[in-house]
Amino acid sequence: MPVSAKIADFMERSSWIRKMFEEGARLKQQFGPQNVFDFSLGNPNLEPSVGLKKAISMAANDNTPGAHAYMPNAGLMQTRDAIAQKISRDEGIQIDGSTIIMTVGAGGGLNVALKTLLNPGDEVVIPKPFFVEYVFYCDNHGGSAVLVPTRPDFSLDVSEIEKAITPKTAAVLINSPNNPTGRIYTEEQVKALSDVLRSKSSEFGRAIVLISDEPYRGIIYDSAVVPSILKAYKNSMVVTSFSKDLSIPGERLGYIAMNPEMESAEKTAAGLVLANRILGFVNAPSLIQRAVANHLNDIVDVSIYKRRRDRLYNALTAFGYDVIKPEGAFYLFPKSPIEDDVAFVARLRDKLILTVPGVGFGGPGFFRIAYCVSDETIEGSMKGFEEAIKGI
Repeated sequence: MPVSAKIADFMERSSWIRKMFEEGARLKQQFGPQNVFDFSLGNPNLEPSVGLKKAISMAANDNTPGAHAYMPNAGLMQTRDAIAQKISRDEGIQIDGSTIIMTVGAGGGLNVALKTLLNPGDEVVIPKPFFVEYVFYCDNHGGSAVLVPTRPDFSLDVSEIEKAITPKTAAVLINSPNNPTGRIYTEEQVKALSDVLRSKSSEFGRAIVLISDEPYRGIIYDSAVVPSILKAYKNSMVVTSFSKDLSIPGERLGYIAMNPEMESAEKTAAGLVLANRILGFVNAPSLIQRAVANHLNDIVDVSIYKRRRDRLYNALTAFGYDVIKPEGAFYLFPKSPIEDDVAFVARLRDKLILTVPGVGFGGPGFFRIAYCVSDETIEGSMKGFEEAIKGI
């Protein structure tokens, strides 16, 4: 067949969310969409702000000569400057637009970062559970993912990361708030990790880069704080998108923010820009770049996600599920009441509830619930969640 053996293998390994999506489509056709309770996709269901929608329309209808022409591969300077000002203000570290590279979403940004950093055979240390695409992104650029466990509460186990670092380690990739657990890594954990990376960089004679994937940074609860990676460690990059907090996932806009004090900062920034071009992204979408520049603070109403989190968390714990209350993002990651998470997800499916087994995130024995869904979906699922755990 024309599909390579590697891609065929990757398709099988990455198929859990796709399988549940396809199963959901089948069940909705059979039983009616209102009777199927789909928690499988992390697809925000809140609308972007009115102001942002107007800005997108204005950008599309801009008749200024050259408004729709090519741009610098790093993106529009006005947007990059606006992002740099927001980061400087919010995180207490002074950066400017020259260290911002606009990307095609966070996925594009991670590929750009890894393309820039990895030599063939290099390794990227990743705590698990994790977003499964990370493994494929590493492979895209000749590297390999080294997966390490987190603690029982899904917080960073810095000692495990330290043990996994070798002379081949080019980067450590973390995700906070985390998908699928909703865990936010604390300032103390980030400091400890930074200390380890400084020590190991010195030991091995190479700058190990800390990459933080932060598309859920704006979706946090109960006065939680996401510590600044850029402030904690000089050889660091933040990769993020506007998909979740501005609720525009289909627009595919994100950015890389690089610490300006990174070793060989100017060369690294130039490498990121080149990677953006030669990977075929060329530059991030122009219309949405212009639109978001003045709407960076138009974050969706997080209290809606918090209400949904609390409703599900309180109900599930009352039913007998073991689940850690997430501090951010819009996922719950309960422990499966039976050892086989795939079997329990099938049990939920029989109740017309669609979730994703934890094995798909490197977290067997758990399952993921994406609660970026309507209140009606949550309320309709309650009976099924309660029935699924009875008798176990």
